[in-house]
Amino acid sequence: MWNPLDEVVRRQKAGESHGIASVCSAHPLVIEAAVRQALASGGTLLVEATSNQVDQYGGYTGMRPEDFRELVHGIAAEHGLPLDRVVLGGDHLGPNRWRALPPEEAMAEADTLIAAYVRAGFTKIHLDCSFPCAGDPAPLTDDLVAERTARLVRVAEATAGDSAAALRYVIGTEVPVPGGAHETLESMAATSPRAARLTLEHNRDAFGTHGVAGAWPRVMALVVQPGVEFDHLQVFDYRRERTAELRTVLAAEPGMVFEAHSTDYQTVDGLTALVEDHWAVLKVGPGLTFALREALFALAAVEEQLVAPAARSGLTEVVDRRMRDQPSWWQGYYEGDADEQRLARHYSYSDRMRYYWPDPEIAAAQERLFTNLSALDIPLPLLSAHLPDQYRRVRTGELAATPRDLVVDRVRDVLRDYDRACLTHDKEYA
Repeated sequence: MWNPLDEVVRRQKAGESHGIASVCSAHPLVIEAAVRQALASGGTLLVEATSNQVDQYGGYTGMRPEDFRELVHGIAAEHGLPLDRVVLGGDHLGPNRWRALPPEEAMAEADTLIAAYVRAGFTKIHLDCSFPCAGDPAPLTDDLVAERTARLVRVAEATAGDSAAALRYVIGTEVPVPGGAHETLESMAATSPRAARLTLEHNRDAFGTHGVAGAWPRVMALVVQPGVEFDHLQVFDYRRERTAELRTVLAAEPGMVFEAHSTDYQTVDGLTALVEDHWAVLKVGPGLTFALREALFALAAVEEQLVAPAARSGLTEVVDRRMRDQPSWWQGYYEGDADEQRLARHYSYSDRMRYYWPDPEIAAAQERLFTNLSALDIPLPLLSAHLPDQYRRVRTGELAATPRDLVVDRVRDVLRDYDRACLTHDKEYA
């Protein structure tokens, strides 16, 4: 059974520099930006929910897999993107959320998680069983990780039944935990070729042991670390000379490409080199909400120039106050004194602010910002000062100067870079 991702793999294996961005965000404006970009490029939209965002209990977004599906499909339908060009993925699916439980209890929850994603129509499944549970040896051995991975494949296959042929699996977990690095990083090494080959070997064997060897040809990607990452203040750029041997590991796997996580903030040249070197799936999440924050804060600065103080949204102040009132999503990540933490809350590459946009007070402030600016004609020189790229598109008639369109277009700037890297043979992606 065909999956739109098969074309990405086929073209890579045919020697083309072709890939796809994986949009890892649950924010409606980010998803809208991704839908609009897919319409402009003519390509496939791949949107993924992470296991801590969306699970059988609602995750931190309050959404179960079927709710996330309806969100994405609803936005796609609203803008006219055919659903056969939309692929839903699950990222880091495994026992991560239940690591405090004994292994069997945690894996039982992971079984339910996998089944919920598959029943909801997610067809790209990244299996991540690298997290030690209560009583597990640390670190986990490769064969134990592979055994648990194969167990979840068996659950997915049984849940899908006759539709199992549409499922595409991603294995390998040599990446930071979902949500990003907790600490300031000193360096970022690429996965060793030997480790990548062992991951393949252990997983292939485990698939056979668990009776799901027939699913092995549908393992479409292996996650390995190409040496790209970011922390709060720095980005580790891709250096292809470090992956010369690693990128040959999948030469004998006719249906498998590499998947790169944490590609946020890479340059266009870096993203292009990754795709050329067979990292055909490029995951991006915080980089998109970072751009969203830039646009919203820019509009808040515009509002300060145009709206009387009593009527302003106060968006930036509301966001910071709510983050200080509810610090659990950032406090373990942002170190330093009060000033350093304040700067990190607003501007860190890690963008822990993304967890707070659904907060009712913040959502209300954003809505007031949009309402205030929608009632005004934003002076072009003021727009140029705060959103210069959007200003240029407004001047040429490509973009409406409404607050929503301006924000969505700023997020699309990030996705345009991914399309430039991924769609090198398809010129119409602006």
